Amino acid sequence: MDQDQLASLLKIKRSSGIILICLALFFLMSQDTFSSLRDDNSKPFTVVIDPGHGGRDPGAVGQNIYEKDVVLPISLKVREYISEYLPDVRVIFTREKDEFVEIHRRAEIANSAGADLFISVHANSNRNRRIQGTETYAMGLHTSKENLEVARKENAVIFKEDDYDEQYDGFDPTSEESYIIFSLMQNTYLAQSLNFASMLQDEFRSRARRVDRGVKQAGFIVLWQTTMPSVLIEVGFISNPQEERFLMSDQGQSYIASGIFRAVRSYKESIERRSRTLASASPGKSNVMSASASDSLGDDETFMENRIGFRVQVSSSGSLISLDSEYFNGLDDIEVYESDGLYKYVTGYASSIEEITEKRREINELFPDAFIVGVKNGQLITLQEALRALEASE
Repeated sequence: MDQDQLASLLKIKRSSGIILICLALFFLMSQDTFSSLRDDNSKPFTVVIDPGHGGRDPGAVGQNIYEKDVVLPISLKVREYISEYLPDVRVIFTREKDEFVEIHRRAEIANSAGADLFISVHANSNRNRRIQGTETYAMGLHTSKENLEVARKENAVIFKEDDYDEQYDGFDPTSEESYIIFSLMQNTYLAQSLNFASMLQDEFRSRARRVDRGVKQAGFIVLWQTTMPSVLIEVGFISNPQEERFLMSDQGQSYIASGIFRAVRSYKESIERRSRTLASASPGKSNVMSASASDSLGDDETFMENRIGFRVQVSSSGSLISLDSEYFNGLDDIEVYESDGLYKYVTGYASSIEEITEKRREINELFPDAFIVGVKNGQLITLQEALRALEASE
């Protein structure tokens, strides 16, 4: 969820009854995610590649080729590059042949694998045959009618699925109202997704020499249901004759695949650098608190009260970091919990979403991956649980 929108979301919920729908959607995300770092170093870095469409779903239609037949060979080339140059990376596909795979199943594959990245590969089309270029989307609020239409077109595939109304909780790809609710369901990994999307667009522009149509956000079902940094790439417009020829060619597919591979490599290296920075920080002042149900935050009466509060989590790690460490950029109100084998570092406290959202904004430049968590009776809980408890108390 984009937590900067939580205050307005709560107001909408109270007046319209949308809360039940939003909470249902939110719980389905199943995101008990407290860290953007890789705390389990024994687990291989895992990338799930999702060639869009397939089987009875052709996707966009060009003059000479279907979208499904463009994105599969590009995706397979990405795997070849990763296998050759990043042999320690595990690659999983949602489809490796021309077959129909339901959208929710694609997300399930990624979630079950505990993937570190999810990359959905697509090709675009437009009535204006002159339009060309690549664009990369993260899950979020669309800022233009054009972005909304791209999401509508890709999401419409659910109509080809059995029981789609039940599978997607009544989401209607043609309904404007569905997207208003849907846009509030951004996941914890938005910052990382946007960062990776920027790396992709840089590679497409410099490596593949494509027109750069930028990093965008929109409500794609497949991104909403994944629980890791996720992007959807539109590798070009097969409605443009020149770009269609490029995407059909072995050279064009190799350039696009190389760009994706290079972005994956850059993203993986950035994660590893940050993990090394955390690992090198030596323990010092700790004030470690348990996040178990039997413990509280100490003598502070604010936390001892049996009410809902909110804090901002800035990071977590597998080993204890000194609260005096330069990693925390001079924040003097950092506290740490130990839970499930991880140390979780939080700052700030507020009794309302509005206040804690402002705190998150204040530290956004220092900690772009920070997110809001809940506190109840001195216990650290998930934001989902806090929202549910807040609604029950009203």
